[in-house]
Amino acid sequence: MAPQNEKAYMGRVFEVLTRQPFWPTLAILLWLVVSGAGFKHLLDYEQTPGLAANAPLVWPRGSKIQPGSALPLLLVFVHPHCPCSRATLSELASIMTKCEGKVSATAVFYHPEEAGANWAKTDLWRSAEAIPGVTVCSDPDGTEAARFRVRTSGQVVLYDATGKLTFSGGITGARGHFGDNLSRGQVIALVTNGDTTATRCPVFGCPIFNHQRQISGGPDTDDR
Repeated sequence: MAPQNEKAYMGRVFEVLTRQPFWPTLAILLWLVVSGAGFKHLLDYEQTPGLAANAPLVWPRGSKIQPGSALPLLLVFVHPHCPCSRATLSELASIMTKCEGKVSATAVFYHPEEAGANWAKTDLWRSAEAIPGVTVCSDPDGTEAARFRVRTSGQVVLYDATGKLTFSGGITGARGHFGDNLSRGQVIALVTNGDTTATRCPVFGCPIFNHQRQISGGPDTDDR
């Protein structure tokens, strides 16, 4: 193609591309691509579980948390600054309502030793305190979380009255998901009628520890 013809051709191409209807269409297409990618990333994030606890099969010796009655005891481990755990506490409230008088529960809030006295007392702490039948306690430096081999906020472990593990996992269907889900239903079934169809479920939440920590056995862990 001769230089002058090539120049004329490129001029026509530029003219077509810069016509007014083209740019709004391109902008819409780009917006759809970016929005679709963002939505997929968000969906993947919501559906990706955290590290589940390999909880001791029996209540670990040395734990400062002790069952206060002959009822099964449900422990919920929470990082007080994890937004995903609002859903966990909402599901906990539902469990306690449906299992009233059949289970006791303790919400265990991580509290790094170097943090101030009120660091853990966020809205999540206050929400847990407001749930009937739930005791709330602080976990200095995550000692109890390590003892129960917990890594992720929202992790639940259920032990029967004899101290035997019957459930370990989360109680939400996804990260920050509110509403009915199989995990919550399984805990209710275990407490109310002893149904043991599934004893382990994924847990969705933020990491409890923001540093590497060896918790494979945890302090004073006993899997008798």
